[in-house]
Amino acid sequence: MRVTVSAIKADVGGVGGHTKPSDGLLDAVRNTIESAKDMLIDYYIGYCGDDVHILMTHTRGTDDSKIHKLAWSAFEEGTRVAKEEGLYGAGQDLLKDSFSGNVKGMGPGVAEMEFEERANEAFVVFAADKTEPGAFNYPFYRLFVDALSNTGLIVNESLARGVIFNIMDVEEGKIARLTLWEDKPTVEAALMYPGRYVVSSIETRDGEPIVAASTDRLHNIAGTYVGKDDPICVIRTQKNFPATEEAGSVFNNPHYVAGNTRGSHNMPLMPVRLNSAATINFCIPIVESLVFSMHGGKLTGPFDGFSTPDWDHIREIATKKALAMRSQGFLHPATLVPDELEYAQGYRARMDMLKEKMKPVEDASAGQKRGSYEDPD
Repeated sequence: MRVTVSAIKADVGGVGGHTKPSDGLLDAVRNTIESAKDMLIDYYIGYCGDDVHILMTHTRGTDDSKIHKLAWSAFEEGTRVAKEEGLYGAGQDLLKDSFSGNVKGMGPGVAEMEFEERANEAFVVFAADKTEPGAFNYPFYRLFVDALSNTGLIVNESLARGVIFNIMDVEEGKIARLTLWEDKPTVEAALMYPGRYVVSSIETRDGEPIVAASTDRLHNIAGTYVGKDDPICVIRTQKNFPATEEAGSVFNNPHYVAGNTRGSHNMPLMPVRLNSAATINFCIPIVESLVFSMHGGKLTGPFDGFSTPDWDHIREIATKKALAMRSQGFLHPATLVPDELEYAQGYRARMDMLKEKMKPVEDASAGQKRGSYEDPD
């Protein structure tokens, strides 16, 4: 049976700031999906920080206008409640006035794939908040390229053959198809700069889909800062794909990602439990793990992949790394480089003021501009 898994997320309002959606907002989203469940096999609704994610299984294929319209309508209903409740950032990820057939490029993040369902279909959804799509570059690298992180790359014959990375230039809107192992150095070069080059999907050498990830950057759509891009991805696991444990373990080294408060800092990505609010401790970037089994498109789960006691230790590591970075204050690398600052308009205003105050440097003793030199003899 061919099944499509569609994971679509958006921030349409948070309680008292960018914390979590209200119960009323979630109910509005849930009721909208429930009213149209005839076109779905199954669905799940949850949130990570202030981002609501809708997971749907169906047989309509990827980029289906009715499925995307359903998600858009659900977020519109959530926005309506958010406005009624005075939630912060009501509808902030809905960047267009009306639905145009596909939510890609309209604000919500989309990760979806169609495949022939296995007898024991397993997959994990990773949903993040307060960061950007490139936050998944490092975990994807550990999972599919780095045998020190994943022994499956040695002992699993399918993975040992290598996979195909589809990497998007999010500034140019182009995709490069890179094959392991011959393109390994090029994959690594691209993943060095996650603000621009982002993994959009991964497949086996035979073309079987393994990973689908959201790649839209909101400031590229809106032309100004409207919030971080808060990515979501789907990873199929077991058999010829990474083990579920391998997929989870690549988040056990909380790496620094762009995001955080005002989208302007480098901070570690902290694995958290399902339906966690974003912390008001400088809103450390967070990621959740939703582990599912599926048969006939019907979902069993999710199991909370980051709920076991060992992840408490990882959260402590992330907290210490976050405090260490924030102790650097506003000085880079605690803050992003100017081109990556999400509040770049305000920064440019400060720099314009600085430029106005800039004067040529005079040599106080000789009254000459620095750079000119006369031999005193």
